[in-house]
Amino acid sequence: MAGMALEKSAADKDSSGFRNDGLGGEANLIEPTIRKEFADTAYWSANVTPDENGRATVTFNMPENLTAWKLKAWSMGEGTRVGEGEAAVVTAKDVLVRLQAPRFFVEKDEVIISANVHNYLEEAKSTRVVMVLEGGTLNGMDELTRTITIPAGGEQRVDWRVKATAEGSAVITVKALTDADSDAMQMTFPVYVHGMLKTESFTGVLRNDDGAGKFTINVPAERRPNETRFEIRYSPTLAGAMIDALPYLLDYPYGCTEQTLNRFVPAVITQKILQDLGVNLEEIQKKVTNLNAQEIGEADERAAQWKRFETNPVYNTDKMNEIVKVGLKRLTDMQLSDGGWGWFSGYGEHAYPHTTATVVHGLQVAEANGMVLVEGMLDRGIKWLKKYQDEQVRLLKKGEAKKPEHPYRTKANNLDALVYMILVDAGIKNQQMQDYLYRDRTELSVYSLAMFGLTLHKLEVQDRLDMVLKNIEQYYVEELENETAYLKIPVGYSWWYWHGNEVEANAYYLKLLSRVEPNGVRAPRLVKYLLNNRKHSTYWNSTRDTSLCIEALAEYLQASGEDQPDMDLEVLVDGQVKQQIHIDGKNLLTFDGTVVIEGEALTTGQHTVEFRKVGRGPLYWNAYLTNFTLEDPITATGLELKVRRSVYKLIPKKDAKTNVAGSSGQVVSQKVEEYDRIELQPGDEVVSGDLLEIELGIDSKNDYEYVILEDFKAAGTEPVDIRSGYIEGGNGAYAEFRDEKVAFFVRALQRGTSSMKYRLRAEIPGTFSALPTFSYAMYAPELKANSDEFKITIEERVRE
Repeated sequence: MAGMALEKSAADKDSSGFRNDGLGGEANLIEPTIRKEFADTAYWSANVTPDENGRATVTFNMPENLTAWKLKAWSMGEGTRVGEGEAAVVTAKDVLVRLQAPRFFVEKDEVIISANVHNYLEEAKSTRVVMVLEGGTLNGMDELTRTITIPAGGEQRVDWRVKATAEGSAVITVKALTDADSDAMQMTFPVYVHGMLKTESFTGVLRNDDGAGKFTINVPAERRPNETRFEIRYSPTLAGAMIDALPYLLDYPYGCTEQTLNRFVPAVITQKILQDLGVNLEEIQKKVTNLNAQEIGEADERAAQWKRFETNPVYNTDKMNEIVKVGLKRLTDMQLSDGGWGWFSGYGEHAYPHTTATVVHGLQVAEANGMVLVEGMLDRGIKWLKKYQDEQVRLLKKGEAKKPEHPYRTKANNLDALVYMILVDAGIKNQQMQDYLYRDRTELSVYSLAMFGLTLHKLEVQDRLDMVLKNIEQYYVEELENETAYLKIPVGYSWWYWHGNEVEANAYYLKLLSRVEPNGVRAPRLVKYLLNNRKHSTYWNSTRDTSLCIEALAEYLQASGEDQPDMDLEVLVDGQVKQQIHIDGKNLLTFDGTVVIEGEALTTGQHTVEFRKVGRGPLYWNAYLTNFTLEDPITATGLELKVRRSVYKLIPKKDAKTNVAGSSGQVVSQKVEEYDRIELQPGDEVVSGDLLEIELGIDSKNDYEYVILEDFKAAGTEPVDIRSGYIEGGNGAYAEFRDEKVAFFVRALQRGTSSMKYRLRAEIPGTFSALPTFSYAMYAPELKANSDEFKITIEERVRE
């Protein structure tokens, strides 16, 4: 440092760690008491009782900070008498040393540690400045004892370069020794390992006709072998995973017509599915197989997570049958005199076309699943819908005139598509309405297009069906990396309308695919997407969309044959058979679909995993390789979720101004703080005092809840904003600022790309590793991702 007189000593260190450099000998230097106890608040008491004279004495030990302290007291007397007092006290020494170091270290960091020495004596002093490193975690790269001369009333700084070499705690002591007064302070810092628990995710599928498939993993040499775990999960059906939702669907309370229906229909579907699978609710409660191969962890533990919500799943067959019986009676009672249904029933209620259509469709599903309905109940609802459709056709015909008279309509709409589908299912065909819907198909939502496609398939109108399928395909998005697909609703679409519900739109598209190409690649990818976007691992967002998803998954399960697998399977790792198993309908809920290799059993290097399948049915698989990696640098990974971290240097714009309104409404030019952003690359240099902006980019393939991002900062930086709280933008995340990281808690993470930002100030010189940003879901242990590591060098700013 400029102006600093440094004298290196050549003498040997004594047993205390100090060097005898000829300054009059050890006896002439005052040995200080090492200050270790530091605190921001010296004392606090909420109940101090004064004596009869109104005086109180408080005794406490002061922390060993050398600083100015404020003493404040508040008193309360009889009635409304209150008082307040304030005083100041300073704890100081004639020779004072202050340690300047980052809040933490990371292995392999090289850091400048400083001792700022103040001389408040009336004469200049030759001062021995010593740094002692304990804990075996930091190695000094410079001479640890220096001798400097500090003028009276002056101060000087001594710098040492150290390197973090091991994980643990670093105890740093700095001393400033003179023959008149001395000072020393000691602080303990965490030294974090240059590593992290990293999970790499893999996924794939063997189609019904595929006999074998393989993939490779790479186990790094730089790792902790005892923390290595490789887990393979497989299942012959993803749609079958919906069986976990059935007991929870039965819990929905009765309410309005739609809620009653959406408890009744799943109960009927549940009856049919369980009958087809040859199992009952009691067996589901005891099942040991998680049919969703994407989920890791014990099946009973994952089920226990669902119970954190206010649900009471039904595992009793008699109770399920009672729900079906009572639900049917309630729907019968709620039917209005004209045959339709309203929101509720009773005096003043009238039928609505959408409510009536929804109930009639539910009753059709119930009847198709073997439910015996009250005589005439369904027919009266169908007649109401037919009358409604006939009226809409009449209005559309009037709308074709050059100057139509009110009332009239010019276009078929989404409700027409719903009513038309239900009436065709009832055997009522209206060619004119079909023509209008086909003519106006580009005005329909993708939800309604899927329903219209179902109707055209039933009527075997192939040419029009092909065109509608092409219309739907423009919304179709595939994520081949994780074998999912979905219909992307246009941005800004009216999501609050029934036909703007994305979950339901995808459910109806799955129903359509189950009929036109049940064994194609699109339907199973859509199934996987729907499963990934369940709200609480078992059900979706509402009674309605959950009911439709269960209905669609049940149809796909039967159409694809996934409900009755019959296969012999071998799982091999590096050519060695790790598991042999036969899977069919009898052991679908009890087979062991997990292979785990841990610790030293998984050696360093590349490994090949192979599936060999003989028999009927597909095989869906996921694999998770978890290592505590010690690689340098640590690279990014992620499957369903990916995290990107960008670091920018902010350079203030000179004379940046903006126009604002003055006190009288006039235009006033006002200076503002604006910056140019320059993106930094790993290894780039900045200087102390530079302002940095960290931008975390998130790519999510699904909608998730309760996601956490932990961004580990470089040790030589400090956040600009230090108060935790909700941040603007950034998915409404709550930011919590900690010494070594900034944690973001995201309540609801939407599918797509989003970002969040915060700022740091470069402070301590050195070369630092910012460990990867780590993201994970609180209730889904398989959802993990991390960014690349980022290395940065901070140089000391040269004073002009």
